[in-house]
Amino acid sequence: MMDTDTEPTGALTIRTLAMPADTNPSGDIFGGWVMSQMDIAGAIAAVERAKGRVVTVAVEAMTFIAPVKVGDILCVYTNIERVGNTSITVGIEAWARRNRIADRVKVTDGRFVYVALGEDGKKTIIPPA
Repeated sequence: MMDTDTEPTGALTIRTLAMPADTNPSGDIFGGWVMSQMDIAGAIAAVERAKGRVVTVAVEAMTFIAPVKVGDILCVYTNIERVGNTSITVGIEAWARRNRIADRVKVTDGRFVYVALGEDGKKTIIPPA
């Protein structure tokens, strides 16, 4: 992960609006809410690559860089970093658009690992790309 990027890395996977219900007592958006949005985006990317069901098995790295504020649009970008026999590692960056305009700030990045599951709920081989 890069920590001083000026442009997002990867594909824009989801965008969502940070709402007052997602705040902590200080008025910032909970880190867990941001992490949840990143996990959703990572799972979308992993499902597309695995061509089927996946589950999150690990968060290998996560860095909170700047707070997310109410009214920010959280944009989450994903990049498939590694594909193993049954697992996929996804690099994920979250950027906030302040005041719903083009001013973007990188707020979080991380690396999430997903495992492909078959119909029986057991690990399954990921097909070639």
